[in-house]
Amino acid sequence: MYNIKTLNKISPVGLKKFNENYRFIENIEEAQGILVRSFDMLDMDFSDNLLAIARAGAGVNNIPLEKCSEKGIVVFNTPGANANAVKELVIGSLIADARNLHQAMLWVNSLEGQADVSKLVEKNKSRFAGRELKGKTICVIGLGAIGVIVANAAEALGMKVIGYAPFMTISAAHNMSNTIPLLTDLGNTLKKCDYVTVHVPATADTAKMINKDMISQMKKGAVLVNFSRDKVVDEEAVIEALESGKLRRYITDFANPTILGKKNVTVTPHLGASTEEAEDNCACAAVDELMEYLETGNIRNSVNFPTCDLGAFVSEPDKARICILNRNISGMLGIITGALADMHVNVAKMINRSNGNFACTMIDADSDVDEAQIKEHLMQNPGILAVRVIK
Repeated sequence: MYNIKTLNKISPVGLKKFNENYRFIENIEEAQGILVRSFDMLDMDFSDNLLAIARAGAGVNNIPLEKCSEKGIVVFNTPGANANAVKELVIGSLIADARNLHQAMLWVNSLEGQADVSKLVEKNKSRFAGRELKGKTICVIGLGAIGVIVANAAEALGMKVIGYAPFMTISAAHNMSNTIPLLTDLGNTLKKCDYVTVHVPATADTAKMINKDMISQMKKGAVLVNFSRDKVVDEEAVIEALESGKLRRYITDFANPTILGKKNVTVTPHLGASTEEAEDNCACAAVDELMEYLETGNIRNSVNFPTCDLGAFVSEPDKARICILNRNISGMLGIITGALADMHVNVAKMINRSNGNFACTMIDADSDVDEAQIKEHLMQNPGILAVRVIK
């Protein structure tokens, strides 16, 4: 029986995927798995029972990744599960801005009680005349699951799309329209763009990547759109650019004191993934990843450990799967296989994968394996972070 703790309201569509081998608990110290959305976990301490955290969404800046890695806790996210919801909000925001919909609707509602609304509307509608997106140039910065479909949708609207990818997955590249030019250096591109939209994760490398210098390269009167995270934009520089007229508008999904109430700023209350469909998709994906890891040790969509898949595991007498999380340092695989040889463990199948500072080793053994014994052998080495035996 696996103990699961939820730290936010998780879609029941996803939770129903858990079978009779799982139960929801209140005491987080007893949990082998945690499901979370936006709950702030940065200052939390984790018990030795915890094996994995699954984030029902893409961003993991609310989870202490380094602390989890050092304790051998695998952290999952669900890239792409909420991508369509974010794409639709981005495109909707572009259209709303271009056609001045927010200001127009506020004005129309202010006419309540007037005697001849239709005449007032006809007389004043020119105040809200907008422009069309067709033919305008947009630069999409970040071509992950969201950025790619934003780029494709903008092209479908007749916009001239330029893609900028500081990093890009193979699957994302396959999904992007082959008529969209892909740049790895912005160069003079920003001077041509009427719109710039940002779709990168919040990391140390992307902090304030949209800064004063980059804004200075943008076309005068451009619109900056941010549905990534507020930390990727230097919003003090944005306010300065709005006041000088360098930028025409800043559209963002992240409310904070720096931008609230500022002229030519449009703020939505973090609605990017707030659709029923996105919440269901993210919950289902998070539950699938968590169950797969707890039951088989296979790792998919982890943000702190490498993808590692030894295939299905069927529990049989005198069969076991050994799952080891370790630092990616020289000699670790030899230490692991040497310990197994000393314990007379017959290795039927093995896989080892590494990514950055951490690695995963999985072994299917054609013999019974004592978990306590193998932990005693391996955990003496500071390079070994976690050892688990599945039977």
